[in-house]
Amino acid sequence: MDKSFEPSQIESKWYAQWEANGYFKPSGKGTPYTIMLPPPNVTGTLHMGHAFQHTIMDTLVRYHRMRGYDTLWQLGTDHAGIATEMVVTRQLNAEGKQRSDFDRESFIARVWEWKAESGDTIGRQMRRLGVSGDWTRERFTMDEGMSEAVIETFVRLSEEGLIYRGQKLVNWDPVLKTAISDLEVVSEEEDGSLWSIRYPLADGSGELVVATTRPETMLGDVAVAVHPEDERYAHLIGRMLALPLSNRQIPIIADDYVEKDFGTGCVKITPAHDFNDYAIGQRHNLPMINILTDDARINDAAPEKYRGMDRYVARKAVLADLEAEGLLVETKKHKLQVPRGDRSGQVIEPYLTWQWFVKMDTLAARGLELVEQGHVKFVPENWISTYRHWLANIQDWCISRQLTWGHRIPAWYTDQGGVIVARNEDEAAHKAAAQGYTGALRRDDDVLETWFSSGLWSHSTLGWPNPQRQAELGFDRYLPSSVLVTGFDIIFFWVARMIMLTDHFTGEVPFKDVYVTGLIRDKDGQKMSKSKGNVLDPLDLIDGITLDELLAKRTRGLMQPKMAEKIEKSTRKEFAEGIPAFGADALRFTFASLATHGRDIKFDLERCGGYKAFVNKLWNASRFVLMNLGEEAIAPTKPSTEAERWILTRLRDTLATVKEQLALYRFDLAAQALYEFTWNEFCDWFLELSKPALNSGDAAAVASTRYTLVHVLETLLRALHPLIPFVTEEIWQHVRPLLGIEGETIMLRPYPEASDVEGDDTATAEIEWVKGVLTGVRRIRAEMNIAPGKTIPLLFADGDATDRERSAKFAAQVAFLGRVESPAWVDGEEPAAAVAVVGGMRALIPLEGLIDVGAEKTRLAKEIARVEGEIKKCEAKLGNANFVANAPVEVVEQERQRIADWTRQADAMREQARKLG
Repeated sequence: MDKSFEPSQIESKWYAQWEANGYFKPSGKGTPYTIMLPPPNVTGTLHMGHAFQHTIMDTLVRYHRMRGYDTLWQLGTDHAGIATEMVVTRQLNAEGKQRSDFDRESFIARVWEWKAESGDTIGRQMRRLGVSGDWTRERFTMDEGMSEAVIETFVRLSEEGLIYRGQKLVNWDPVLKTAISDLEVVSEEEDGSLWSIRYPLADGSGELVVATTRPETMLGDVAVAVHPEDERYAHLIGRMLALPLSNRQIPIIADDYVEKDFGTGCVKITPAHDFNDYAIGQRHNLPMINILTDDARINDAAPEKYRGMDRYVARKAVLADLEAEGLLVETKKHKLQVPRGDRSGQVIEPYLTWQWFVKMDTLAARGLELVEQGHVKFVPENWISTYRHWLANIQDWCISRQLTWGHRIPAWYTDQGGVIVARNEDEAAHKAAAQGYTGALRRDDDVLETWFSSGLWSHSTLGWPNPQRQAELGFDRYLPSSVLVTGFDIIFFWVARMIMLTDHFTGEVPFKDVYVTGLIRDKDGQKMSKSKGNVLDPLDLIDGITLDELLAKRTRGLMQPKMAEKIEKSTRKEFAEGIPAFGADALRFTFASLATHGRDIKFDLERCGGYKAFVNKLWNASRFVLMNLGEEAIAPTKPSTEAERWILTRLRDTLATVKEQLALYRFDLAAQALYEFTWNEFCDWFLELSKPALNSGDAAAVASTRYTLVHVLETLLRALHPLIPFVTEEIWQHVRPLLGIEGETIMLRPYPEASDVEGDDTATAEIEWVKGVLTGVRRIRAEMNIAPGKTIPLLFADGDATDRERSAKFAAQVAFLGRVESPAWVDGEEPAAAVAVVGGMRALIPLEGLIDVGAEKTRLAKEIARVEGEIKKCEAKLGNANFVANAPVEVVEQERQRIADWTRQADAMREQARKLG
């Protein structure tokens, strides 16, 4: 092995070999274990959230593959209708071209070119991270098989009466000129105004005052509502108002939606431009007057004066006219939630338009039932309440989009006004003729929203609805999948829809578990965004990036100079030296260590640095083991020393913990257990404890220690492999020959089980005693500034028979590792000495000729103060009646034992301080 670990030199090498040898493919043997990758959008590159979730999935897949499961990790990408169309349109604009320069077919051809480029980029990034999914099965939501599934789903739902076309209010982006989903609307508080306006009674006998933040929409008002129990207006219900600026009259109606005590208690009703008003309009059978065009200009349904005006130009004109007529009561500042499209950044309009919808009542009821009955489980469990809330308040699902890129809706229109849903044009013509329609058919220009096709992901990727493809791809074997790893923000938009659609068409749930991850934020808890300049690219963390490159990446495309300047300043401050190359393994271990069950995850680069050091520690420890073993195979030998039996016991317990925590999706606790065993117990202690045996001249001890070293290392490499696959593969290839292991890769070796490791709890107690003595000696050396290589005397005092037995048994090891003379027990008067307390025994290092007595007295005083602080903490807990009454008995007893232990240590140190004078 090389002296230093260089990730860049081994990661690409091993990944290429793994993929070329087909190790990622399902074996077809054993119990199936399936994960469906949430398909990343084909619009660009992977972000930190992708890398985090991919690490979790890869850990699960590698772990189960090693445990003998038939693992399938289904990979693929999503066509991302709106986002992809926007990217390609911008590319055309940069070339001096417009979207309107292209017909439908030529524009789609251009998008396919972009897809090929972007899809390849995503694939390269996933490989750099170590994703061990089956690339031979990679799917795209618009490939031939997936498109067949989309059309079949649409047609069947239509035939069942679950899909219909209707005129309803939707979220409308006036820049993109398409309906968008709630997920694509981001509402944030902004400064605005609240205008109060007089609405005169038609007979001139009075007026009502209403308040609005969108005065231009009054041109589409159809009523003013009051609460039915509001005594101020009861006598006016049913009477007519003269709508200002319009030659129309509108009624005063009563509805429970109105809050009597809010504002004037009067609410203008504009059903075609407000979702709440739309519901009121439905209840009262009010007309729907749409006053906007698809680009948010005033249309011909409004008074002629305002026609053609942009909505905000119209707002100024309406306000000016109201003021001129004495109808504007007041204007005051107002904070309001403004909905903006997450793609265009423009204010979204509730807009009345014809769209295609899926009826959700029966589908949602079934989706809720499947989760309530435990067929699908959420981890953490609290997310079921989010799922339950959304499905209990569900509305029909708008599935059509006014885009070019996507699955074109399989519906055709006849000259006579008929609508024909069919799988293809020939089938549509046959159906039209059967229904008596004549003439040419015109296909719907709209496409289906992305969530419709991705909602079929779990079963369409396995060949549905084609029976032959289903058989080839293992439909019956791999559905339901084992777990879905996804973010909480798409529980409804994707998770719920997959549950409903997969069950409806296959009779199976799409997955048994849903592991909901938190959101990756920066180290200060801020959401990562380009506008904040705190986005991190996972590949930059793997390969490193210079400050200049990072600045160029973060400020590229920013239109506001002040924003670019701010981002540059903060980036220079935080990354003055750029970002070093941490390697994929260190980044993966960082993600695993952060994978708690919390909602938000703070990502700090310092942790990456810490886990890079961890990977280097493993590398250097492995080099030490290999240098002490030679090149010949080592025969299995039973452990002959307590140190060997101790490390095997700790290995057993660690493996049990890892298995337990991975079953609970506690990747953070599994990573922590492996980290502590690797760093503290194997590298820091066992390698040290092995040295006396290797240098003892005892042939049995040398042989067994050599075998235990390589056996524990090989087992540890397999245990770590799902988390850090590259470095473990590289080291394992050097270790494998020493144990005579057959096989080409660690990833196909069995994952180690605790039951395969024989432990010895007695040895654990004895080695903990040795560690306590050595730790005490080393602490005194450090605090007293005694040279590490200087041999010093060591005495023992107090203690019991067990301590005396251990001091004799481990005298050689303590002397060798502690650089001390052979330990002796104090008889008679004790010399002035530095003390370390080990259980009920004291380890003494005589101070004469070694240290400054005054400095030792200061050290003891500090240590006594620290221990007294620990005693006070325990006493505070035990003095709390609630703690004593509610905590488990063993926890309360543990606190009492701690007081006894701390008190014994404090008394021993006080006695030592007394002896120093």
